[in-house]
Amino acid sequence: MRTSRPIKSKKSSATSKKASARKPAVLAGGNPQIAKAAGDAPVQAYIAAMPDWKRDVGRRLDALIARSAPGVRKAVKWNSPFYGIEGQGWFVSFHVFTKYVKVTFFKGTSLRPAPPGGTGKDARWIDIHEDDLDEAQMNTWVKQAAAIPGWDASSRS
Repeated sequence: MRTSRPIKSKKSSATSKKASARKPAVLAGGNPQIAKAAGDAPVQAYIAAMPDWKRDVGRRLDALIARSAPGVRKAVKWNSPFYGIEGQGWFVSFHVFTKYVKVTFFKGTSLRPAPPGGTGKDARWIDIHEDDLDEAQMNTWVKQAAAIPGWDASSRS
């Protein structure tokens, strides 16, 4: 006996592909899954896909970094926006978690004062919650971090 199965039309398949292209998958903690790519466009796609209040934090961080580090280059790597200076490496990245946005300075031990989080050799971070982005302190850290050699991820792309 033959059972009847619904047939997917090409139109509905195309529509669902467009919908998935517009709305990236969200990983654990609400972190957007964005393909690895260089440039501003993938970073903006990441920020647009950040959930709730975290999207505003992402926009503010991106604008602050662009203002504080003229000529900054951007990329998405490992589902996180990365910011760096050509020839010097990456100096900061951020990542979405359930209750905060983690901002990591790859050479954070060189910053004064050093960001509070971290137990590794060089990296330090700060967890940003809904209403506690200290733009003045972040600006100071970004300017310092952009002025020193950063982390070279080219061997680990």
